[in-house]
Amino acid sequence: MKRLILLIAAAVAAWLLPYGLGGYAIHVVDVAIIFAVLGIGLGLAMGVAGQINLAQIAFFGVGAYAVAILTTRAGLGFWTAAALALLAAVLVGLLVGLPALRMQSHYLGIVTLGLALAFVNWITNATVAGRAEGISDIPVPPLFGVDLASEYLFYYVELVVFALALAFALFLTHSPLGRRLRAMRDDDLAAGALGAEIPLLRMTAFVLSGLYGGIAGVLYAGLIRFVAPETFSIANMFLLLAMVIIGGRRSILGCVVGAVALSLVREALLDVSAYAQLGYGSVVVLVVVFAPTGLAGLPARLRRRRAAGARAALGSFQPYDRVHDREDGRTDGQARDRVGADAVADAGVGSGADLLEVDGVTMRFKGLTALDQVSLTITAGEIRGVVGPNGSGKTTLFNVVSGFYTPTSGRVLFRGREVTGAAPYRLSLLGVARTFQNLRLFGDLTVRENILVGLDRTRTRWVWRYLALPWSVLGFERVLRVRADELIDRFGLRDFADAAPRALPYGIQRRIEMARAMAMTPALLLLDEPAAGLNGEEVRQLAAIVRSIRDSGVTVVVIEHNMGLVMSLCDRVTVLSGGKVIADGAPADVAVQPDVVAAYLGDSMSAPSRTAAEPADEPAPESAAGAATESATESATDSAAEEAAR
Repeated sequence: MKRLILLIAAAVAAWLLPYGLGGYAIHVVDVAIIFAVLGIGLGLAMGVAGQINLAQIAFFGVGAYAVAILTTRAGLGFWTAAALALLAAVLVGLLVGLPALRMQSHYLGIVTLGLALAFVNWITNATVAGRAEGISDIPVPPLFGVDLASEYLFYYVELVVFALALAFALFLTHSPLGRRLRAMRDDDLAAGALGAEIPLLRMTAFVLSGLYGGIAGVLYAGLIRFVAPETFSIANMFLLLAMVIIGGRRSILGCVVGAVALSLVREALLDVSAYAQLGYGSVVVLVVVFAPTGLAGLPARLRRRRAAGARAALGSFQPYDRVHDREDGRTDGQARDRVGADAVADAGVGSGADLLEVDGVTMRFKGLTALDQVSLTITAGEIRGVVGPNGSGKTTLFNVVSGFYTPTSGRVLFRGREVTGAAPYRLSLLGVARTFQNLRLFGDLTVRENILVGLDRTRTRWVWRYLALPWSVLGFERVLRVRADELIDRFGLRDFADAAPRALPYGIQRRIEMARAMAMTPALLLLDEPAAGLNGEEVRQLAAIVRSIRDSGVTVVVIEHNMGLVMSLCDRVTVLSGGKVIADGAPADVAVQPDVVAAYLGDSMSAPSRTAAEPADEPAPESAAGAATESATESATDSAAEEAAR
């Protein structure tokens, strides 16, 4: 109710604003609104999706110049030219977004800045764009007899367009698509493993940026009715960047506040513009250092400080049912409704059948062989342990199975279907879920939002609903939230549902990651050292959770150094050493094989007093050579993982 009252008050104030302003003041406000629309587009690309875009001013120019050229040179009507200008801006957004498929971080920023400079150079020298003199005599936009030559009346056109643009951006940001964009921003590897189509999401960010840039350009052409290169200079690009950073690039409302505030400040400092530029730069540096989330992030930081002393407790895990669903024979875990028209089919693999087959897989990174002719078969319904010293290739094997690496040779079959080199999101849709050796939670999303990312199984062709059927997206979101709350309760995370994972204890983060993986309703769950960093009680809880997950119909493969846990939990154990399989069989049989003892276990299993049911709190000893090998492997494969996720 409070938000509704504030919204109504803001709308009334905005509607009545022109009645208290002079001619120049309303011009300043009109320009500020245009920059606010530009800021929204940059915020969506850079803040929400994490794509460094320094070409937003070029999208702005494309929209404005397209209107100018089509109306003055081609003789088209203003609104026809405006529609074509929006299309042109979107197409340019796609073109500028192509480098994002191959590079990220400052490299992407440099490329987009270069493209923006190329645009400014073109309009400065192209005859069709009027060269340095620009294009004048753009016609007044017709609108049911209303004289939009008046900047007072044009203000109301801008206000309506701005309100619609802001509403759509806010809707998009808090929708499943926006959540995936934010997940990609936080960790694109983890987002890909959860089913996010990373290349498509990156292009979507630039399309949205181009769309909003085009809208701003159309409004500018209709307001000023004159375009010239200096309006779309790199200086204005950095001014726009300052607006977004100061306001808060991860908040759409923050981007708007920053754009409007800095537009007004710029007008107030016209007489000292040289010093103003220095001031903008100084403020940006201060914001980045001391308030990286901008002005919009300050209230959240204050709330976190007030809540720092709040007491919360991890709840008990509620086991999955072992009985089959009465309606269709699926287990409880598999019987949960998979929301969305593009949801994947249920496993269709009976217990005891081969679910995963790794056949002669070799993985080389330049001169380093991480896997050497590895073959193993995972049976549906089992818990399989994969053990070995550091650097033996365990995580590399998981990366091959989950699509992060394409093996040098060999093949991977899942449910009898070859999936060698398939993208992580495709394997996710087929029913492969995983956790990571080093936690990969989305730190700026809440626990609930982390789980919602895993629950969302929609695909590319679902995107049209965001424009055509937004109410269906809202209904879908409500269903997802109900299911997310069920998972939160099952894993005992109710007290932490609205918290940021990075602020929580390590053991709780491990459970969140497992809950997020189970949100995908997988057929195969890959757990990479889930007991790392857990105490004895947490290890016992973990064992109970994994058994319950297996009882729900999910096949589990575990990489683990805690040999007590492996021996008590797993039905079979595969041992790797030097990238090769040196043993495979029942835990008791594998533990006594001489090759295994020599390569990994050493004397840790020689004491008969330890029972298999007692999980060890400490991992098995690790050799210095093994640690060095693993370090070399990780160094050699980081870039490969990034490339595979893209």
